[in-house]
Amino acid sequence: MAEAKTSLSATLSKVAIFNGLSESELNFLAQRAVQRHYSPGESVFSEGQPCAGLYVVQSGHVRIFKTSVNGREQVLNIDGPGSSVAELPVFDGGNYPASVAAVDDATLLFVSKQDFQSLCLTHPQVALKVLRVVGARLRRLVGIIEELSFTTVRHRLAAFLLRLAQKEGKPTPSGTAILLPANNQELASQIGTVRELVSRNLSRLQAAGLIQIDGRTVLILNLKALEAELEGAE
Repeated sequence: MAEAKTSLSATLSKVAIFNGLSESELNFLAQRAVQRHYSPGESVFSEGQPCAGLYVVQSGHVRIFKTSVNGREQVLNIDGPGSSVAELPVFDGGNYPASVAAVDDATLLFVSKQDFQSLCLTHPQVALKVLRVVGARLRRLVGIIEELSFTTVRHRLAAFLLRLAQKEGKPTPSGTAILLPANNQELASQIGTVRELVSRNLSRLQAAGLIQIDGRTVLILNLKALEAELEGAE
């Protein structure tokens, strides 16, 4: 049991909003954190539900997304280990503003709203760190709005491929290899479009000699050429 709490403390210490807390303070939080396991696709919470607390990703990944009345999804972010989720509604008392679901097998730590607010009262620096995290998310959301409002699907797809290449790309003799999301519907949700337009624009980029597609693996033949494509689309 003590080893488990030590493991939870180690996880919490890697979270931006808890960085800098003492060992005793982390242990205090770890004793109140509840470990929850989720299967791929399983819902953590849904948009509009009352906020019970915040979550920390211990392992695996979660997708944060909004859903329209007709069921179309817009992914806001994919968060991995060390990320905290739902700090804002813990502060403002509102409902969860978006839905969260596991991408793969994921383990999350749940911290109740009451425990987190108590922590912030005794350690104001935690609240300031939350403001920085929320501020970074706001900037990212502004970027998403800008892309959806002012750019084409081709532009957003090229930008997505470049971001994936920078984050997870593997150099090969022929170019940079990246692995796309599990299906085109998920990719469409991440760039704010529909599956058919994703398929069409991937084919056009391949026909233009910018990429080579093999199942879910995409080989970017020339990163600079794809960047030039992106600049030309602006």
